[in-house]
Amino acid sequence: MYHKAVLLDKSVTGLKIRPGGVYFDLTFGGGGHAREILRRLEGGRVIGFDRDAEARENAPKDDRFAFVHHNFRYLMHFARYHGCEQVDGILADLGVSWHDFDTAERGFSFRFDAPLDMRMDRRGGRTAADAVNDSSEEELRRVFWEYGEVKNARQLAKRVVEARAVGPLLRTGEFLQVIAPLAPAAKEKKYFAQVFQALRVEVNEELESLKEMLRQSVAALRPGGRLAVITYHSLEDRLVKNFMRSGNFEGEVEKDFYGRERRLFELVNRKAIEPTDEEIEENPRARSAKLRVAERTDQPVNHAP
Repeated sequence: MYHKAVLLDKSVTGLKIRPGGVYFDLTFGGGGHAREILRRLEGGRVIGFDRDAEARENAPKDDRFAFVHHNFRYLMHFARYHGCEQVDGILADLGVSWHDFDTAERGFSFRFDAPLDMRMDRRGGRTAADAVNDSSEEELRRVFWEYGEVKNARQLAKRVVEARAVGPLLRTGEFLQVIAPLAPAAKEKKYFAQVFQALRVEVNEELESLKEMLRQSVAALRPGGRLAVITYHSLEDRLVKNFMRSGNFEGEVEKDFYGRERRLFELVNRKAIEPTDEEIEENPRARSAKLRVAERTDQPVNHAP
């Protein structure tokens, strides 16, 4: 299976599907969410984005669907290209697909010895090996600490720099041998996951892309349109939560001259929606998922993104 959609019913229901509406699935992957949206439409359209060219193979044979092989940070560009500058709903499942984790040569998983790649879009750009071998010690420390919340980030960065001085680290197996002595006893897998997450977020500029997408969602959604985002770690969730609540990433609600709050979104669910025990048992990779849904208000946009 390419990927199993997480929180499928709750996320699509959260969009409050209009039968003739236009919807963006910004993380198409295996197509589970997009197909469910199409199933609930009578007419309408769905446009699916994915950075991985291989996801195109999962595109449904449906005239109402269009596939965009690109980063969702260019949301408004492709919205204009497809003639739908304002849409009824936007869904983004920020998890990495099963396909990427389970395809050894992609280099996303520490379970396999493979090239240290981790690029979601393999058409070019920096790889994880580039990040490991070319970044300064201070930059590596920042990446491990900010993106992986690795407690011994400073020690880890120093060890990586020392190891690469002997020879470049080009494979996941080589990299694991370097970092393994720093992993806490009985928590090795969690430690490896944090370190690999940090490199993946850095290589794919995931947080920068998420911020740009969220900013553009304000202009892309019609008033009353809904934004549904599924996150998997605290860095993503904090950005999404703050933006939905306040329209910025600091979480500070702006006020007008009269002290009235300026809100671009109204929260549909005050607390994040999490998978049931049954879903987690069926799909353990859903364990850390959190769904947040918000509805676009009729507040004007200050400037085009």
